[in-house]
Amino acid sequence: MNWWGKIIGGTFGAMLGGPIGALLGAALGHNLDKGVSQAAGQSAFGRQERAQTMFYTATFSVMGHICKADGQVTEDEIALAKQVMQQMDMGAEQRKAAMRLFNQGKKASFPLNDVVKQFRQEIGFRPNLLRMFIEVQIMAAYADGVMDPAERHVLLNICQQLKISQQEFEHLCSMIGGMEGGSSKSGRNDGSPSLKQAYAVLDIKESASANDIKKAYRRLLSQHHPDKLVAKGLPEEMMKIATERTHEIRKAYEVIKKEKAL
Repeated sequence: MNWWGKIIGGTFGAMLGGPIGALLGAALGHNLDKGVSQAAGQSAFGRQERAQTMFYTATFSVMGHICKADGQVTEDEIALAKQVMQQMDMGAEQRKAAMRLFNQGKKASFPLNDVVKQFRQEIGFRPNLLRMFIEVQIMAAYADGVMDPAERHVLLNICQQLKISQQEFEHLCSMIGGMEGGSSKSGRNDGSPSLKQAYAVLDIKESASANDIKKAYRRLLSQHHPDKLVAKGLPEEMMKIATERTHEIRKAYEVIKKEKAL
């Protein structure tokens, strides 16, 4: 039984507790503490399953908070949340719970700092997983074509708590802005990015040497390797997002490789 099956079945081997446990309990419509007591003697959550649950709960609730940061949640932002769910190939119950988490994140009472703190403590030193989390949140901020200053402020606060430097944050914004085309979809007809977008995706300058280009490409592929991320606690359903990231990175590299005749 996978992590979601254990949640639905009430087989909570260890109490999640804290704000994340409360959010998930509300999203599922039952009390996690009760689920834990009923689960005595049943299969316990492993560390990976626990991390997957934390990642899932924090991702969609924080996404709702970021989308509401500028005062309103646009149709594009709601569509982005649903797109992430679609990419995750969620079942009906998972999608309903994810949307409930998203809506909880929109509330003025949402305890952002407490949620991020618990998430950081649970995930521990797994930089690629933390990076994937913040990437999804940056995607949400860019959903309507532009990152609002209020959204940026919230994201920087989250990065500070997750020990992600502002330099790394700017790199991720550049990369995702290049993938999404920022506020302008100016890629090529064949679906590959423009040269400018390709450099943004790899976060390198046009003057970068062949060696630096290859290093940037290999580093990004390693950071977004789906199997490695799942092993660290990324829900398997989110592997499609990581796979799409690696696909975009490869397309960007091919554009630059052709331009530079590498």
